[in-house]
Amino acid sequence: MSASQPPTDRKVDRIDVSYDWELCVWARHFNTSEKAVKEAVQAVGNRADHVREHLAARRQQASERPSSR
Repeated sequence: MSASQPPTDRKVDRIDVSYDWELCVWARHFNTSEKAVKEAVQAVGNRADHVREHLAARRQQASERPSSR
């Protein structure tokens, strides 16, 4: 591969929820519950970047309060 070509085999972190220890590690990484990680993986797939975005969106939705008007 020449230096001008971008790498095509970039490592993408994947989350394997079939291992309890790995689920625990990712839950700590995202500062959330194991259940939330598992639900996010079911919703968006096992790519860590997609799970991160999904969890961030859920946090933002949870922090928004309905208007009192």
